[in-house]
Amino acid sequence: MMRVAIVCDGDDLSSEVSEDFGHAPYILLVDYDTMDYEVVENEYADAVGAGMKVAEAIASLGVGAVITGGIGSHGYDILTKAGITVSFDEEGTAEDCMEAFRRREERRRSFASPSD
Repeated sequence: MMRVAIVCDGDDLSSEVSEDFGHAPYILLVDYDTMDYEVVENEYADAVGAGMKVAEAIASLGVGAVITGGIGSHGYDILTKAGITVSFDEEGTAEDCMEAFRRREERRRSFASPSD
């Protein structure tokens, strides 16, 4: 079971994905398979260096991927060094972005292991 962190402006799947990774008010932790989720308030939203702090916090949550509108290079580096896939330049609701991410992942997996 993979969990995906979605950086959002609101606290449910109908919320818009945030354009600002570090200063978004909420992070949804979404189960890749079931779409069940839990809400985490971003305690670093008003902090200096918010992007790096949020990236470090997300890296400690055991997620496999992050979906966000925008992300700075420091936050991106922290997440990718932790082995987390980062999908950025996302627009729309958390649910729509998660569905698009799942389609891309399924396509990528099918190309990675072609059947004979």
